[in-house]
Amino acid sequence: MPISETASSVHLVWPSHEHLAGYVAALERGWSPNNLRPEVTQEELLLIRADADGFLKSLVDREAKGPPVTLPDGTTVPRLPGYRRWMWDGEFCGSMGLRWQPGTNALPDYCLGHIGYGVVPWKSGRGYAKAALRSLLPEARSVGLGYVEITTDPGNLASQHVIRANGGVLVEEFVKAPGLGGTPELRFRIEL
Repeated sequence: MPISETASSVHLVWPSHEHLAGYVAALERGWSPNNLRPEVTQEELLLIRADADGFLKSLVDREAKGPPVTLPDGTTVPRLPGYRRWMWDGEFCGSMGLRWQPGTNALPDYCLGHIGYGVVPWKSGRGYAKAALRSLLPEARSVGLGYVEITTDPGNLASQHVIRANGGVLVEEFVKAPGLGGTPELRFRIEL
């Protein structure tokens, strides 16, 4: 495997014009940055075509000034402070997001976890998510979090491996609220 395809070569970058073409290419190949709402792929392509600068700015919203967030059932909820970083190994590999409520580790019931991530299928299995999550954890600490919670589908063994490899401990099995799909989910916690 060439060096560009090892986990040690992946790093997190801030969304920028320099990396936007790679992000667009992944969306055009059908990848979605949102596993609960796959239609986000087309929504983001439209946003990028209409206003690339505005789209890039929207991905870093530490003060939750952006519009409400649409849930899978179509309802909207208040946006939390947060941002997305992109995984990069010379080309776009995936996305990792961090969200929080200032002054507390608690999240509203409509938010499944502090961190969400996804690797493009053609780069999966290379340890990229594990390395990117390791890089993001100090950033979570810097916004005042004492721990992060990350959820995953019980059948997603790869995601469970990523979380556990970064110190994640299973804290509960639960059923997501109907507005989030109403399906079983696992909640892990990583102490910072």
